[in-house]
Amino acid sequence: MRPLRSADFDRVLELERVLFGAGAWTYGMLADELAALGRWYVVAEPTGPDAVAVYGPGPKPVVGYAGLWFDGDVAQVMTIGVDPYYQRHGVGRALLEALIERARTLRAGAVLLEVRVDNGPALALYERFGFERIGLRKRYYQPEDKDAFTMRLDLAATVAPEDPGTRDQEPEPSAPDGGTPAGDAA
Repeated sequence: MRPLRSADFDRVLELERVLFGAGAWTYGMLADELAALGRWYVVAEPTGPDAVAVYGPGPKPVVGYAGLWFDGDVAQVMTIGVDPYYQRHGVGRALLEALIERARTLRAGAVLLEVRVDNGPALALYERFGFERIGLRKRYYQPEDKDAFTMRLDLAATVAPEDPGTRDQEPEPSAPDGGTPAGDAA
């Protein structure tokens, strides 16, 4: 896990197109999002001996990314995206853990997010972390015209979830949601 850099834009935008199709962020949207106040973005890269065997020494490709916005009170998950090849291997979980830890460091009272109502793997991941559904936003995701649940994690009342054992069995977002930078989250 490391901070997202401008050199990662091409890869993040490639993943955006794969994961979100017509709702993918553009270069300008991503640049504006990263330049906005209170934003914090990280990327995940493959690690370990397998990563060296597959990719060789040196930099590895971005396999996931996530972002958070802190307004001085609550934190908002802006997006989480994981390369389909790396889904169900703990990448989404690690990204979400990093966002929640950052929100705790910033002393946020809660973490909010929006997620498509039909994204079962993402809903399961968020619920396992203690997020609760607090609302429904009709036609939130555009241009797909899909509804979103608003979810909230009260940081004062929660601790990190127990590790269920093997990460290979964890549900993760199969295609986390993205869209316009203002208010979208996975």
